[in-house]
Amino acid sequence: MEGSRFLLPLRPLSFRNYRLFFLGQLISLMGTWMQSVAQQWLVYRLTGSAALLGLVGFLSQIPMLLLTPFGGVIADRFPKRNIVVVTQTLFMLLAFAFAFLTLTNHIRVWHIPLLAFLFGVVNAADVPARQSLVPELVPREVLLNAIALNSAMFNLARIVGPAIAGLMVAAFGEGWCFFANAVSYLAVIIGLLMMDLPNDYTAPTTSPLKHLLEGFHFVVQTSPIREILMLLGLVSVMGMSYTVLMPIFADRILHVGPKGLGILMAASGMGALTGALVLAMKRGIRGLGKRVAFGAVGFGISLILFSQSRSFLLSVLILAPVGFCMVTQMTSANTLVQTFSPDELRGRVMSVYAMMFMGMAPFGSLLAGSLAHWLGAPTAVALGGLSCVIGGLLFARKLPQLRAATRQLRSRASDNGL
Repeated sequence: MEGSRFLLPLRPLSFRNYRLFFLGQLISLMGTWMQSVAQQWLVYRLTGSAALLGLVGFLSQIPMLLLTPFGGVIADRFPKRNIVVVTQTLFMLLAFAFAFLTLTNHIRVWHIPLLAFLFGVVNAADVPARQSLVPELVPREVLLNAIALNSAMFNLARIVGPAIAGLMVAAFGEGWCFFANAVSYLAVIIGLLMMDLPNDYTAPTTSPLKHLLEGFHFVVQTSPIREILMLLGLVSVMGMSYTVLMPIFADRILHVGPKGLGILMAASGMGALTGALVLAMKRGIRGLGKRVAFGAVGFGISLILFSQSRSFLLSVLILAPVGFCMVTQMTSANTLVQTFSPDELRGRVMSVYAMMFMGMAPFGSLLAGSLAHWLGAPTAVALGGLSCVIGGLLFARKLPQLRAATRQLRSRASDNGL
């Protein structure tokens, strides 16, 4: 596999533990996307309320901001595989509860935001442990390829899962999507239990509060990680929220309806999948800092162009680079943060990563909705894109200083430059 650059994306799959992780996650993520689509449709079918759709989304995401730091502490105090087995089991039980209530016609409107919130709480513990588990499954020299392959897997599921969900909801109803998602967690749990991982884990003796503060202190004091996460938070709030406004573009601006909306989202997903595969062919971390900057700037420019398009075909074409640049920035940032994080701090550092990437999303959605209400959806998306461009250029300006700082982290990195 070493001889061909095009085989690099497959290199992580040569390691049995990662292969089990990858296959289980691929199945489970398809189920997760199926549930997401079915849940939105169920809310709309029962209430017709856009406000409740927003509330459910908010409640499912806000635990990522409030509780993820504690999830990071847990990830660094206990074996990560054990944590993920527990969280995936809880996800499965919640999905079975969703399926039972829906299939027996006992579902009530208040059940949906409650279950969405509980999924969010479990996710706050799952994400730091699952993200920081990956470096334990592959050697450091193929970490970038493994993280990029994870991103490709996520975006493949994002394309396939909703398509299956649409067919299942139309033919059988939402409940069977929830049931399929519940069953899909078995693939992850079985894969985790089949892994051959060392058991020489030593629990830290420091207090949980001190452990928590230690993680934040490391992020604040380590300038490359700090700057990467600040840019990530900016892009998450100002740029990623464009997806919230996509129904408005499909309906009122491009006049293509729900089928057109699906095509628009698929175009972004295909671009993201391509971006992940391109990164998966890269060797080492050198040059990833430039890709973080390029991704943010390219993402912002693409959003500005999309906001001005009134042609459906042109919009589809523009959304491909939107997805490509988004994944380029996010995956490069993930790899650098993982690379420069000590093993004993990895869970807590990745919890801050999750806070900036996913925890800020609810506020980005609220801001995008408010700007769209007062200024219109195109202006809201354009302002978000402009913010990403400015943030990316400022990050690029700081790259020489950040490269110097990374030399102090050589002992934790396999390469010495951004």
